[in-house]
Amino acid sequence: MENKDNFAFGRKNYLLLFVGLAVLAIGFFTMTLDKEQYGLGFLGITLGPILVFIGFVIELFAIMVKDQKRV
Repeated sequence: MENKDNFAFGRKNYLLLFVGLAVLAIGFFTMTLDKEQYGLGFLGITLGPILVFIGFVIELFAIMVKDQKRV
């Protein structure tokens, strides 16, 4: 009998990947909201990059975590 579940990751991994992508998109969008000249305000130089970094950490965690059903 052939296993039809040939995905590389489990459901938990894909959910975390999408959450990480959403946080990344929010971070980049937050950087565009800055009204200061050259984006040097709080949104463009502090909050946006922090959100982008958190998004990349979530992406790394989503790749490294082992789903219980995929053992």
